[in-house]
Amino acid sequence: MLAGFIATAQLKLLRYPGGMAQIEQSLRSRLGDAYRALSSWGLDPRKTASAVMGSRRVRRNRREYLKQATQLPSGGDFPIRGSYPIYGEWNEPAGQASGHYFHQDLLVARKIHEEHPQRHIDVGSSIYGFVSHVASFRDIDVIDIRPGPTTIPGITFLQADIMNLPEDFFGIADSISCLHALEHFGLGRYGDPVDMSGWRKGLVALASLAQPEATVYVSVPTGNEQRVEFNAHRVFALPFLRNALEELFDIESLAFVDDAGDLHEDVDPFGATAEGSFEAHYGCSIWTLRKSAS
Repeated sequence: MLAGFIATAQLKLLRYPGGMAQIEQSLRSRLGDAYRALSSWGLDPRKTASAVMGSRRVRRNRREYLKQATQLPSGGDFPIRGSYPIYGEWNEPAGQASGHYFHQDLLVARKIHEEHPQRHIDVGSSIYGFVSHVASFRDIDVIDIRPGPTTIPGITFLQADIMNLPEDFFGIADSISCLHALEHFGLGRYGDPVDMSGWRKGLVALASLAQPEATVYVSVPTGNEQRVEFNAHRVFALPFLRNALEELFDIESLAFVDDAGDLHEDVDPFGATAEGSFEAHYGCSIWTLRKSAS
């Protein structure tokens, strides 16, 4: 079986330039599919591997802690009363300063701070991440199809289906954000109705929310293979998305998070690199847009 796989791979390499890259991408995609399928059922292979590797270290540290406790007259101020093992954090970095959410949340929050808009409305972005970033220095309104959290100072929650935006929401904000949310619209993941055109209806709704000359920030997963990974999200090819955005907005700037999780700011949305979606399989494009005055 292995010999047959190798022979097939070699044949592909002979037939197609760049065959190895295609094989590697296909393998990564299949492994990713398998990992997500297991995780959705509560089985996380990464956590299992981390537990296997870290359990010996945890047991050794516990023995050392108990040994030190026996050497103190009181037995220590904090006796062990339970077990809560954490296996993997000893060999991880101090924090994650990369990836889609880290870069988009920080970048767009900074831009909003610099712009000082009269009213900023967010549509569907992470409450825990981006919205809390902005709420730390100004008021923000949040629209989501799901019920909102408990009352939080600085955050006003508005429950609505953005794909069917009420007319009284038209033209009400000079600053709007929709970060890592548009790709979900119409896939039913968050209780919304299934609608293949949900993403496009979402874009139209963002334009409708915006006053003339309003700033609109949008980010979505972006890669060189346009696709839907049902029912999680869509991945947009950058030229396709750019053309859709130009129908409604003027493009002011583009930033991109590549497959390694690194941010590239102020890239040319019409350049050769953008045409190839930065050769990313699952990157993230972050757009600063302007609604025209007319």
